[in-house]
Amino acid sequence: MRMRLLLSCVSSAVLLAAACGGRPAPAPSPSATPTATAPPVTVPSTPAPSAPAATPAPAKTAPSALANPAAATERAPARFRARFDTTKGPFVIEVQRDWAPRGADRFYNLVKAGYFDDVRFFRVIQGFMVQFGIHGNPAVGGAWREASIPDDPVTQSNRRGMVTFATAGPNTRTTQVFVNFKDNTFLDGQGFAPFGRVVEGMDVVDSLYAGYGEGAPRGAGPRQDRAQAEGNAYFRQDFPKLDAVRTARLVKGGAGAGS
Repeated sequence: MRMRLLLSCVSSAVLLAAACGGRPAPAPSPSATPTATAPPVTVPSTPAPSAPAATPAPAKTAPSALANPAAATERAPARFRARFDTTKGPFVIEVQRDWAPRGADRFYNLVKAGYFDDVRFFRVIQGFMVQFGIHGNPAVGGAWREASIPDDPVTQSNRRGMVTFATAGPNTRTTQVFVNFKDNTFLDGQGFAPFGRVVEGMDVVDSLYAGYGEGAPRGAGPRQDRAQAEGNAYFRQDFPKLDAVRTARLVKGGAGAGS
């Protein structure tokens, strides 16, 4: 399924996907792959369900810890931290479960299972947000694509450093998340519910490679449908400058982080 990512600067539609700047017409949004009929706004998004647009890469076996999303339902601690070691250095996300319980639980289980290891920051829009969460192994991505979770009420604002799930519409959150580069409060009214915030290394987040800009077809960046079908092979061949998560781990003993 496609994920909508975050919008950019203007408050309007549900999909935010274009570059942000000044005060253009519709702004981008965090969506997981914008649909063909989506308005030209930039929001953090994931692709909405649709017929595959690309030929899947030869299937690899999904590691056992990641093969069954239905089993990844552990309740997260009330507060925990996750350390992301990236190609630009480390940053730490602190999650507060009461901000968005379902989102916090999903993020906790993804990190614990090692889901984010070797995952690319595939949508980096300066002045707006950075989105990641498409797995490098298409078999793993396929296992999670339909494992959506219900929405959480928005209790916090999408301010700089806040971490939120991208979406393709109501109740479609799966694995893609974004970090706000600036205060994107217009996303609050669109249902984007922050579950955590970057508490260390925001300078690292700011430095992630943004040269490809918005994703295709609106920009020159990666297509989410191809990324999901081909995984890291697509990123390595066509977008070799993208930064990546080397490893993501729960911080033991840090702010109530479990294992």
